[in-house]
Amino acid sequence: MESPLALDLVRVAEEAALASARWTGRGDKNSADGAATAAMRTHFDKVVMDGTVVIGEGEMDEAPMLFIGERIGSGKGPQMDIAVDPLEGTETVANGLNNAISVIAAAPKGSLLHAPDIYMHKLAVGPALAGKLSLEDPIEVTLAKASQILNRSLADITVSILDRERHQEMIAALRQSGVRIKLLSHGDVMGAIETCTDSGVDLYVGSGGAPEGVLAAAALSCLGGEIQGKLIPETTEDHIRCRSMGLQDPRQLLGMEDMVGGSGVLFTATGVTSGDFLPGVKFLPGGRAETHSVMMYSRTRTVRYIRSVHTLESLNSPLYAAVSF
Repeated sequence: MESPLALDLVRVAEEAALASARWTGRGDKNSADGAATAAMRTHFDKVVMDGTVVIGEGEMDEAPMLFIGERIGSGKGPQMDIAVDPLEGTETVANGLNNAISVIAAAPKGSLLHAPDIYMHKLAVGPALAGKLSLEDPIEVTLAKASQILNRSLADITVSILDRERHQEMIAALRQSGVRIKLLSHGDVMGAIETCTDSGVDLYVGSGGAPEGVLAAAALSCLGGEIQGKLIPETTEDHIRCRSMGLQDPRQLLGMEDMVGGSGVLFTATGVTSGDFLPGVKFLPGGRAETHSVMMYSRTRTVRYIRSVHTLESLNSPLYAAVSF
């Protein structure tokens, strides 16, 4: 499954990144997201596969394209579950900040969790802690276990968490424990991925979107890390949606296999704005642009980094009309 589908997916992510990058720093997150979504949807038609969106831009009545259940690809080739976030970090791009990416995950049909668009409690770790901690433990117990396993004091452990009002109690507990804290303004998927990079982050905790949890699981399965999740259904409608997506117990603890299966998953991402993981889109003189992408496959734990220089077809194209060279 790794090739040539993987490279085709890289090309799709690149197009989404190129389209959204022109909105960097313009203060318009909706246009940035819309540009990424439109470009990604258009270029999926060129991919030889029979794909179904299981993680996308929302339900059909909420999203005109890349909605949950939409069929994408040429209709021929392997049957695939597709999870996308055309622009992970819409406000990041709008404000000209770092770590925005375009993301795609793909796995054989029936592999990816059909996660509803609700919050999920999460615990993500890198290879050194994978399989050794539990989301169901209190945070103090989790930190104590991590300290012992890593053979480091709590003062030498770094935990990342989204800077949100709902996390104030957990942030206070983290500060009380003495660990270092990395507060994230945005970037739920990147927050989890950083536990498997040279970022210095050891754990990612807190709650975020369930769809982003599945995308993070796809990436961590390729990097040797782990994410655990537990959905947070708040209404009767949430419970009904969870069950309609195959989760009989909406509050069950979800592990890696629950989220991405065991048949192998492809993960690809292209940087939109620069970060520790991937450089962002760089527009060059002469109608060209440079992108940096990662292509990973869980079965082989292969990680490939791809630098591409694109010749933009037309400076008057709707995708690039606002770009100054």
